[in-house]
Amino acid sequence: MPPPDQQLSAEQSRQIADTIREEIARRRMSRQSLAELAKLSLSTLEKVLGGRRPFTLATTVRLEQALGVSLRKAVEAAPVQTPAVNGEIAPDGLGAYSRRAVAWLEGTYVTVRPSFGEKDAIFAYRTEIVWDAAASSLVFRESERQDAAFTQFGEVAVPNQSRHIYLVTNRHGQHRLITVAHLAISGEMYGIITTLLAGRGSLLTPIAAPIAYLPIKVVPNATFGRISSDDPNHALYRQHLRRTTDESFALFLPG
Repeated sequence: MPPPDQQLSAEQSRQIADTIREEIARRRMSRQSLAELAKLSLSTLEKVLGGRRPFTLATTVRLEQALGVSLRKAVEAAPVQTPAVNGEIAPDGLGAYSRRAVAWLEGTYVTVRPSFGEKDAIFAYRTEIVWDAAASSLVFRESERQDAAFTQFGEVAVPNQSRHIYLVTNRHGQHRLITVAHLAISGEMYGIITTLLAGRGSLLTPIAAPIAYLPIKVVPNATFGRISSDDPNHALYRQHLRRTTDESFALFLPG
């Protein structure tokens, strides 16, 4: 019988780490919760999942018991593969997720938020979320924006601790942040956007608003731009924006 402190190979450790990330993403549990269930320190769990320390047999057995899955069987059955760049693991600053664990996020979305320039109108545009091999993370890109000069693109963070998704734009230190929750079955995402409102001249004012991401398949005849009340999609878009606040995906406190 192998000793409990026997270290697994780098390839075995990588495959086990991928499986664990998929499990905690699927169950939407935090790493802290998993560490407590497995009776491990959070520091140990972070190091083995981040590839900074190999798995030992004892650590693997504890995680198997905590998750109720056989991690070693998955390793034995897995086909030999050429290691991907960076192991297809996002940087720690974005949540250290694997590509397979967030594949459900990839796709095209109709993005809707209130218009900042016209009362009762809705601003709609397209957002694509894809895996960027060079960055080793998910990235997002906007298009079909009426104000094309303000089109955004950036990184996607998916930390297990908050169970939210963050779309982050950082251009020379100027940030725009979108925080959303994801509905696992239907695929919509609801939350809040914090950005800057362009005013007269060089005036920029911080502004926050509800935002919704709708999988393109749920809006068969999507329209983009500034959507007024006579647009056939106005009622649908308004319904989703109201859901953001009615179901407390985002809260706006009075001053």
